[in-house]
Amino acid sequence: MPLPDAGFDRVATFYDPLARLVFGRALQQAQRAALDGLPPGSPNVLIIGGGSGWVLTEVLRRRPTARVVYLEAAPAMLAKSRRLMQQTLPGLLGQVEFRLGTENALLPTEQFDALITFFLLDLFEPIRTRSLVHRLYEARNPSAPWLLADFYPPRWWWQRLLLSTMYQFFRLTTGISGRQLPPFREEMARLGLHIQKQQFFYGGLVEAAVLNEGPAT
Repeated sequence: MPLPDAGFDRVATFYDPLARLVFGRALQQAQRAALDGLPPGSPNVLIIGGGSGWVLTEVLRRRPTARVVYLEAAPAMLAKSRRLMQQTLPGLLGQVEFRLGTENALLPTEQFDALITFFLLDLFEPIRTRSLVHRLYEARNPSAPWLLADFYPPRWWWQRLLLSTMYQFFRLTTGISGRQLPPFREEMARLGLHIQKQQFFYGGLVEAAVLNEGPAT
């Protein structure tokens, strides 16, 4: 039986080209901006829902001694990520655990120095989103930054139309439960996480943020 959230297997072959066609470089620019919040040294990093692996290679280029748990629910995406590492950074493969599953595959004792969720939290209906945010929060070491790149509530009609079209497309192709942007930012705020750094891309529709405890900036 396929795992929950494994529906992105159906779009694994064309997901990245489709994203570039629609958004150009904006999504990768947002991810790079969020990764500026990586802690120094050799952090223990969780990447959940990382897709085809670009973000994994980017993390390890910036922090070559990091240890990474790469948690992905779609087997085809996980396999693509492993192949990309083998092609680009084979010497660092031993620092990565490729783990198939959802947040339920996290061990109760695991604690991370940084959490990375890029274009993940927008996929689910509000109840699942709240559960996911709380489970990830439990996996943080004290003061670990949460690095976020995701869609931001639209301001313009064309942004609303684009998001609506995207939700319809991915509900049909991957079976995601979300119908509109869930209130994941509000859930993070309830846990005491506030924006420390923030940038916007694609006319304000795409956000890059670093969240942590402490006053918002």
